[in-house]
Amino acid sequence: MLLNEAKKRAEQLRDELKYHSDLYYNQDNPEIDDFSYDKMMRELEDIEAQFPELITPDSPTVKVGGQAGEKFSPVTHTVQMASLHDSFSFDEIRDFDRKVREVTKNPKYVVEPKIDGLSVSVEYVNGVLSRASTRGDGITGEDVTDNILTIKSLPHRLENAPRYLELRGEVYMSFESFSQLTKRQEEKEEKTFKNPRNAAAGSLRQKDSSITAQRNLDIFIFNIQQIEGKDLNSHEQSLDYIKSLKIPVAFYKSFDNIEDVIAEINKIGDNRGSYSFAIDGAVVKVDDFDMREILGSTAKFPRWAEAYKYPPEEKETTLLSVEINVGRTGVLTPVGIFEPVLLAGTTVSRATLHNIDFITEKEICVGDRVLIRKAGEIIPEVLSVTKHGENSKPFEFPKLCPSCSSPVTRAEGEAAVRCTNTDCPAQLMRHLIHFVSRDAMDIDGLGPAVLEQLTDAEMIKSPADLYRLKFEDILLLDKKKEKSAENLINALEKSKDNELYRLIYALGIPHIGLKAAQLLCGKFPTIDDVMNASTDEINSIDGFGDIMAQSVEQYFSLESTRSLIDELKALGLKMTPAEVNKEGGVFEGKTFVLTGKLPTMSRKEASKLIEDNGGKTSSSVSKKTDFVLAGESAGSKLTKAQDLGVTIISEEEFLALIK
Repeated sequence: MLLNEAKKRAEQLRDELKYHSDLYYNQDNPEIDDFSYDKMMRELEDIEAQFPELITPDSPTVKVGGQAGEKFSPVTHTVQMASLHDSFSFDEIRDFDRKVREVTKNPKYVVEPKIDGLSVSVEYVNGVLSRASTRGDGITGEDVTDNILTIKSLPHRLENAPRYLELRGEVYMSFESFSQLTKRQEEKEEKTFKNPRNAAAGSLRQKDSSITAQRNLDIFIFNIQQIEGKDLNSHEQSLDYIKSLKIPVAFYKSFDNIEDVIAEINKIGDNRGSYSFAIDGAVVKVDDFDMREILGSTAKFPRWAEAYKYPPEEKETTLLSVEINVGRTGVLTPVGIFEPVLLAGTTVSRATLHNIDFITEKEICVGDRVLIRKAGEIIPEVLSVTKHGENSKPFEFPKLCPSCSSPVTRAEGEAAVRCTNTDCPAQLMRHLIHFVSRDAMDIDGLGPAVLEQLTDAEMIKSPADLYRLKFEDILLLDKKKEKSAENLINALEKSKDNELYRLIYALGIPHIGLKAAQLLCGKFPTIDDVMNASTDEINSIDGFGDIMAQSVEQYFSLESTRSLIDELKALGLKMTPAEVNKEGGVFEGKTFVLTGKLPTMSRKEASKLIEDNGGKTSSSVSKKTDFVLAGESAGSKLTKAQDLGVTIISEEEFLALIK
């Protein structure tokens, strides 16, 4: 390759890598898989090795891909959180061993799985978890202490702890938790995360820690960054010590020759399908800390560690048929049914085909041989058609809903095809599950199993029927006792007084999430105002676009919608905003920051009390902050408030101020 050609290709690779790095690290929404990204990175490394004069200070080969976001307070890492150099063949692992042995004698290696999650630092001061932060660019990360505190497996306090302990770990989401999350997202017809890694990263970066808590994140610690009050000499010794503190650590083994290391890497790869979490490789580390000092590091990688990356597993199979599922908002989703094939440790026979555009673009026909892969080790996806079948036929999207035989429609500019019948039976169950969910009407005791019993018994055919249920009706359900029946009736009565935005969200209007429902009710205070608003009036709301505005107007123009609202009104549901003392309240003009776990209320409940009494909340402490409401395990926000002289109050003092 000539210099000019190399320069042009290097610039192209840097632009592509920076683009995909931003999607992966900062937006949690990658467009390509890790293996494709790593191949581009390796190509750039090879060019820069051949032409060192082409290396730039901001090249992805010398900088960690992430950066600290603006949503959280920045944290400067005392010890850099470096990346690992990747290998894609065992010859490269042997080459790593050769380089280590050129500098040191008789190295011992520790082999661990490379967890596919989000790298974090966790700090303990005198045994108390005081701060947690993301890696960011390796030098500066984000303070995510409140969200880390929601991880149940990570202790908030340590017994017999050193004076100071900084740990590095990987926050991840188990396959089971990921499956539950995507199922909830699909039921609500929300955009689903692509894989557990992106789900974990997106969940850890939530501004509202109560949302993070619902996502069931977990963590494995794999390194001690700093420690005061304890002497450790090797990596294996440090991992044993971390485990003794009851901190979660993944499995690990030590070896004194590289061929045994390679055998262990193979073993971990062969068992990928049996783990409850995603891995994308294995990590080989020099065990002795003194040897590590001698080996040193580059600007981006330590020379004493190497990551082996497993290639994504892809297999061919035959598309046997296409089923159509109908969602709660009437969207028809095609699902491919395949000849079963073993992929990443599990048998795969179904995968979503997304929409009609996806099928058309990839020219997918029933009877074709297709290449499939499990993205992020869990979601099956169709990559391409490898060969058209001898008698394969193009799939024709139905013109009638397969559930109720009503006509289907496709709005201009949308990929989705929808059933036009709002009373479609296939939509009912998903609609009811959404209607009673926590962020919607929050009706405790009405889970999918109970709703299914009620619909099977034909007791409910619309959300309004829920409020017609009687104590005796609930008792008729299998295994329902008097106390649970009474609790369910009470929960239904309680939900009638919910804020109007919850009802708007519960209705399941296409493109209208919880935040959009709140904005809508901020502009139009009653349900009648919302129903009579024009597209232009709705579109004037900051945060709304044309599609959202049209969706609201179209939904409330339907006769079936207006009939449902009339029924809910007659049944006693609140259709006007809550009467709260927001102007002239005790907190008028005051800004609060909440940190730590409060004794008797959630931070969400405390925030609502603040807003109901005229105040507002902020996510970061500054000189403009009036009060910091602090609970147990308050972290860096409390420290910053003390430094700035901001008034710090307890929950007891907070409630006293309201009274």
